[in-house]
Amino acid sequence: MTMDEVTRRNIGLGAGMATAVALTAAALISFSTAEAQGAIEPGNDAPIFLDAVTAQGEAIDLPDFEGKTVVLEWTNHDCPFVKKHYAAPPENMQGLQEEAGEAEVVWIQVISSAPGKQGHVSAEKALELNETRGAAPSYTILDETGAIGRSYGAKTTPHMLVVDAEGTLQYNGAIDSIKSASASDIADADPYFLNAVNQVVEGEEVQLASTAPYGCSVKY
Repeated sequence: MTMDEVTRRNIGLGAGMATAVALTAAALISFSTAEAQGAIEPGNDAPIFLDAVTAQGEAIDLPDFEGKTVVLEWTNHDCPFVKKHYAAPPENMQGLQEEAGEAEVVWIQVISSAPGKQGHVSAEKALELNETRGAAPSYTILDETGAIGRSYGAKTTPHMLVVDAEGTLQYNGAIDSIKSASASDIADADPYFLNAVNQVVEGEEVQLASTAPYGCSVKY
């Protein structure tokens, strides 16, 4: 089964939700470029991580998932742009995770916030956040040292990457085309990430492999 287009069943937002989110902490916002220093270009081998600590209480290695498509999602629950995609409605990120699971895609959520920085959470809190939001990543990595985030050049939350079954990075960039923190914009955006992961699952060439991720800076 492939990832179908996410059903926009909850996109019908009321007028109140259509109001853009006011950002009072503008310093938290960082719009990176696709050429950001340290970014891994699509077509290269994805950096291998070993013994990554997860909120689920185990350690995982990227090579464990050889033969499967892997999604990496950088996240920070306090970031307005992350809140946009987890907002209910439309539960955009949750819908993408559900579709990925149906397609047997391994979805790895990565929290690279350092201790004392915005977005840093305990394992218990990370699991609680996913439960209360109805999120369903396969794993949540607690990357407190930032080693995994830096190895991939992760700059923002969210920042989406897709690794194919051979371990090659096929997509690096934004979740979609509209750089705002308003959930009402999701329905009108080009779904860059969704298109890319569908193409990888289908064994097709990714038509748009690199885009500029947007969101809050990763709090290394």
